[in-house]
Amino acid sequence: MSVLTRDEAQNRAQLLDVHRYTIELDLTTGEETFESRTAIRFTARADGTTFVELKPAELRSATLDGQPLDPAALTGNRLPLADLAAGEHELRVHATMRYSRTGEGMHRFTDPTDGETYLYTQLFMDDVQRVFTAFDQPDLKAVFELTVTAPDGWSVLANGITEHLGDGRWKAAPTPLISTYLVAVAAGPWHSVTTEHRGLPFGIHCRRSLAPHLDADADELLEITRQCFDRYHEKFDEPYPFDSYDQAFVPEFNAGAMENPGLVTFRDEFVYRSAVTDTERQTRAMVVAHEMAHMWFGDLVTLRWWDDIWLNESFAEYMGYQTLTEATRFTDTWTDFGVVRKAWGYDADQRPSTHPVAPEAVPDTASALLNFDGISYAKGASALRQLVTWLGEKDFLAGINTHFARHRFGNATLADFIDSLATTTERDVHAWADTWLRTTGVDTLIPVVTGTGSEHALTVEHHGTRPHRIAVGLYDTDLADDDSPARLTPRERLHLDVPQSAPQPLGKRPALLLLNDGDLTYAKIRFDSRSFDTVRACLSALPDPLTRAVVWNALRDAVRDGELAPADYLDIARAHLPRETDLALVQGVLAFAGTQIAGRYVGPDQRPAALATLGSLCRDLIRRTEDGDHPGLRLIAVRHFIDVAAHPETITAWLTEGTVPGGPELDPDLRWRVLARLAVLGATDEDAIAAELDRDPSATGQEGAARCRAALPTEAAKEKAWAAMFASDDLSNYLFTATAQGFWQPEQADLTRPYVARFYEDAVALAARRGPAIADAAGRWAFPAHAVDTDTLHLGENCLRDADLTPALRRKLVDQLDDLARALKVRSI
Repeated sequence: MSVLTRDEAQNRAQLLDVHRYTIELDLTTGEETFESRTAIRFTARADGTTFVELKPAELRSATLDGQPLDPAALTGNRLPLADLAAGEHELRVHATMRYSRTGEGMHRFTDPTDGETYLYTQLFMDDVQRVFTAFDQPDLKAVFELTVTAPDGWSVLANGITEHLGDGRWKAAPTPLISTYLVAVAAGPWHSVTTEHRGLPFGIHCRRSLAPHLDADADELLEITRQCFDRYHEKFDEPYPFDSYDQAFVPEFNAGAMENPGLVTFRDEFVYRSAVTDTERQTRAMVVAHEMAHMWFGDLVTLRWWDDIWLNESFAEYMGYQTLTEATRFTDTWTDFGVVRKAWGYDADQRPSTHPVAPEAVPDTASALLNFDGISYAKGASALRQLVTWLGEKDFLAGINTHFARHRFGNATLADFIDSLATTTERDVHAWADTWLRTTGVDTLIPVVTGTGSEHALTVEHHGTRPHRIAVGLYDTDLADDDSPARLTPRERLHLDVPQSAPQPLGKRPALLLLNDGDLTYAKIRFDSRSFDTVRACLSALPDPLTRAVVWNALRDAVRDGELAPADYLDIARAHLPRETDLALVQGVLAFAGTQIAGRYVGPDQRPAALATLGSLCRDLIRRTEDGDHPGLRLIAVRHFIDVAAHPETITAWLTEGTVPGGPELDPDLRWRVLARLAVLGATDEDAIAAELDRDPSATGQEGAARCRAALPTEAAKEKAWAAMFASDDLSNYLFTATAQGFWQPEQADLTRPYVARFYEDAVALAARRGPAIADAAGRWAFPAHAVDTDTLHLGENCLRDADLTPALRRKLVDQLDDLARALKVRSI
């Protein structure tokens, strides 16, 4: 299939003005395909030749202005429209389309719990062509009129309010001008909870088998939705631009959510069927806020081409966290951002695949798809947070509202946005954009403290090119009355511009000097020697969780950069995490320590000691929460204790009893987690997995069983799992991921060693055969991440050099091999 180039898109946009799509989908024609009829009304501004895109199972017919086109002229995904005369035209296409099992196009899912079938679209980037015929680029906006024929008993959701016409036919209200990739349909026997707010219909929807769980959280979800909706109307002059607001939680969704106007789709893991922490609820709320921000950033005003994807994602990310903090009970969202999302950005920005927040060279859609990463989301949002710090929120919001007014229901570029900001401030926002949005890499800030007695001064050593406006926290120590660490008392928080014009007076040298306190900029920070000693002794005594997040991120960066031994990080975690109160910090530190340090950064001979340290730490947290006052903290500790268990006895007893002594009871997610770890340790078998699947035959149960079976330490289990992933195309995107997650285990290095070399050849063929979504899953989850040795690195480098790789797999391998090289470096220190 041909990808669309930027030059082609620009030429087509100069030639065409697309007015209206009339689309008819028939979803009653079988389990493999559906019928798609499209009529497109458009104007050619001059005589010319162009093409329209579709990816059919069969092109049945096509006519242009009533004259038939030859179906055989379809080449790949392009149907030529030759010798167009200037003026009005109508193209009609009838095609048979294939359902997807990979979350691309029209995804079809049958719920193993009750046998009900659900369909939904994910048309992002260029997958609209899998559902209907289109001039598929973001700057050819049009009105969409949609009619869907669905089986009896189904309901149909779309971008606009839908009406049931009888005989299974549903008609959606015409949309305003939107881009092709934002059209959405969701069809099936949905369970729905509806309400009204500000005169608009609101709804939340899920599979029937998840109905009790959605109902349990409906009040919370709708309250978050209303609170964010109202807050955005306080921020933005432009009112919500669509006729309804539906949120559908759909199965086997590849992303967290998708901002289809009027019909946001979410992965249905956000309908919690097992116990979760309040931080996980906050994450779900942030995704609600993020996607709602897209109704303005992305849907009302849309990028012209994919080089400006940050105008969608960075803004929605920033607005999501900020609005959640301002409008809901989740007032500490930036701590979670700092310890989870920001680390994602830092990691992405230090790999060979890094790119500017606003890249200038995005030649085609395949290249653009690779830019949905920690840079477009986390780094971009961090840059905007720094912009607000530098510009002031009043001027920032004024510039945004100017942008909406200038480009409503149209398309805009980075230059357009910067011009809108420039109308509201005297600051040089063009220069700011050049230094922050057109550059790559992470700056590093290092404190240098000089002086004696009460006459100390701070100079910030700046490695990088960006200006930073930061806060510097000064903390003094007070001795504690018990055996807890000394208390850290904030002395003051200085505000500093880097590069500095002169050293900053400090007075008496503080016990801890913390650059970027409050986490207002995007940069790695280091400690002076005295401050690092204080961190080791007193980290948990810092009063503000966001301050502690900055410190934990700095320690994490130092490990990854080979400046702090992994064992030292574990010692600091062992000393201070049992006293931590913020759930996001506990989860983030344990995840890094368990996955990266114990899983990759220490060698096989050191792994048992690392697991023992983490197990002991988790036991302390479990003991601390015996009073029942900290259920979220206890749940995190139990989960991670399971994950690092080196001996099966304790967790086997939990599974047998169905509970952790003192709680929690083992719900389905915890039961599958225990069974997966027992599989790794060779302490369970196929009979136990099958019995658990009988107990929980849900879609999540199917994934849990696939993960456990792939984790069994036998040659037969590994060969069967490998064949399921690479020799067959039967696995859905979620079952592929679950199987891959179970396959590679550090404890099974000898057993899986023969598959390391096989991965490269088999993944290349798989990616070419099954497309970007599975290529991404293979590169992310099926990569032999625990084979940290030079042989694995050389095999990967040879693959990059010699193989004909799809762009999605190449990008994943580049990133994985860079992480592997980093792990080798850390081990060598």
